[in-house]
Amino acid sequence: MRVASLGSGSKGNATVVASGDTCVLVDCGFSVREATRRLARLGLVPGDLDAILVTHEHSDHAAGVGTLSRGHGIPVYASHGTAASGRLGECAALVRFNAGEAFTVGGVTVCSVAVPHDAREPCQYRLAAGGRELGVLTDLGSVTPHVVAAYRGCQGLVLEFNHDTAMLAAGTYPPALKRRVGGDWGHLNNRQASELLAAVDGPALRHLVIAHMSEQNNSQAAVREVLAAEHPGWLERAHWACQGEGFGWIALDG
Repeated sequence: MRVASLGSGSKGNATVVASGDTCVLVDCGFSVREATRRLARLGLVPGDLDAILVTHEHSDHAAGVGTLSRGHGIPVYASHGTAASGRLGECAALVRFNAGEAFTVGGVTVCSVAVPHDAREPCQYRLAAGGRELGVLTDLGSVTPHVVAAYRGCQGLVLEFNHDTAMLAAGTYPPALKRRVGGDWGHLNNRQASELLAAVDGPALRHLVIAHMSEQNNSQAAVREVLAAEHPGWLERAHWACQGEGFGWIALDG
């Protein structure tokens, strides 16, 4: 199993997971042209994708889903609530499920995980293939026992470190948006992400990706400060999913 990112942040998100002949895209918050350009950096074309898995309907995760699906005949998997939002556009094929259900795409088993976020029926994913498991966990406002239990035992984890609370408070966002981002249905701050990492970290976890960092309300320096204090073992080992470039292929058995 391999994982890579086309980019991660408030301007667009897309994560690629591949195992054997199966290749899936988790979200597509980029235009088709931009997603195609970014896929090429990984040696892929849209026709290589077997499915697009959507976490929720917000534009930074779903803006390009419908057009990419229609243009290349790629089936889309989304929760009933996400599909009913009307924000995915017309898809070549749309497979609906209840958040919490599992399904298979080729050689990859996909477990959807319901999460607290301000969308219609948001979910995140845990993917398994070849004896390896990857957790993709972004866009949630609070850490719940359900989420912790769902992500223990993964070999790889893509985890949201969205904002630093002091930077958010002092930033230029209007008060309502600050409350939304920092609320229980918004995004994880660095401290919450650190607590979640502590709860799921263990011998199995070998690859950590810091993802969905706000360009305005967070910084690598702020995240590194938290890691140095609470997870020093990950300080130099963690990978970073930036907005502009994402990250290249990581092999979970490497």
